[in-house]
Amino acid sequence: MLKIGDEFRHKFSYTQEDVDGYAKVSGDTNPLHIDPQAGKESMFGRNIIHGFLGASVFTKIFGTLWYADGHVYMSQNIKWLKPMFTDQEYEAVVRVKEIFPDKNRVTYECLVYDVASGDQTIAAEATLMNKKQYVW
Repeated sequence: MLKIGDEFRHKFSYTQEDVDGYAKVSGDTNPLHIDPQAGKESMFGRNIIHGFLGASVFTKIFGTLWYADGHVYMSQNIKWLKPMFTDQEYEAVVRVKEIFPDKNRVTYECLVYDVASGDQTIAAEATLMNKKQYVW
């Protein structure tokens, strides 16, 4: 049963192949993500991953890793605080913020941190419908 403060952590990274695949599927072929020369010449000095690809870790967590058979997305807000890069380890932290048992809904705080620096890259919040057994 979920309770306020429950937390799930997941370490992950993305490859350039992942970024290229996301560019193909999403249609976002901005050179900043897929062209090494454009990345090198950018303010970041290298390519950055798509913001929504970085935040897609939350879909993975809710859809396959943590109470996966009970989560259905209702809303998600996201703030991108720092760029994310390929072949770098990150850690997603999902924490129960608020529970609405009468509606079988839970609001989660969703964060991403760069493991090496400790810098936060994403601050987000999601509300999901949950199976009744998880929120009572």
